[in-house]
Amino acid sequence: MHIEPGVVEGAKILLSYATAVTAFGLTAKLALDSVRHNGGVTALALRSLLTTALVFCFFEVFPHHPVGVSEVHLILGSTLLLLFGAGAAAIGLAAGLLLQGLLFAQFDLPQYGMNVTTLLVPLWGISLLAKRIVAPGTAYVDLSYRQALALSTAYQGGIVAWVAFWAFYGHGFSSENLAAVGSFGLAYMSVILIEPLIDLGVLAAAKALSRFSQGPLFNVRLHQTA
Repeated sequence: MHIEPGVVEGAKILLSYATAVTAFGLTAKLALDSVRHNGGVTALALRSLLTTALVFCFFEVFPHHPVGVSEVHLILGSTLLLLFGAGAAAIGLAAGLLLQGLLFAQFDLPQYGMNVTTLLVPLWGISLLAKRIVAPGTAYVDLSYRQALALSTAYQGGIVAWVAFWAFYGHGFSSENLAAVGSFGLAYMSVILIEPLIDLGVLAAAKALSRFSQGPLFNVRLHQTA
């Protein structure tokens, strides 16, 4: 989902700064909610360190391939949300992306506002979706495949929509740009074939190893009902 250099240039890139500020505002709200209802400040700090390390690995270690206007990554946004909560997931996505840019991909830093918006706004969206499709009496370790698929589809679909927005905003609706966006979208949505299965596998492991998957490192909702 990294927006390639040159997709949005000049004065147009100012919009990415505004959307990034909005995305950071949503992250602050998710973090505050986590402090209030999901273990407090210490738990949020520990989970954020863990999610930052994981996101850095997702971007730098996991396979990723350039397709069309961007790159296809296995980000596991819904997995992070389920395991660690929306606040820590949002902080980890923003910090991990920044760390990867500072250490290994400085050429991506001008696109940071676009990339962080692309990651965080869909995460905020699925945090709301989870409240609608997961009943208050259901712990996350008991999610069904259908629920995991809905969360993954919504997150990946949100990423594709934002990438398409930046591409069309930067280069318009030429046939070449349409083809590039289409090829990226098709390739990226293939992640939906994998991510729900990863979610269910991770949740099953958390349930089987419940002695180790409770406490400040993990989302309270992982084992407890709302």
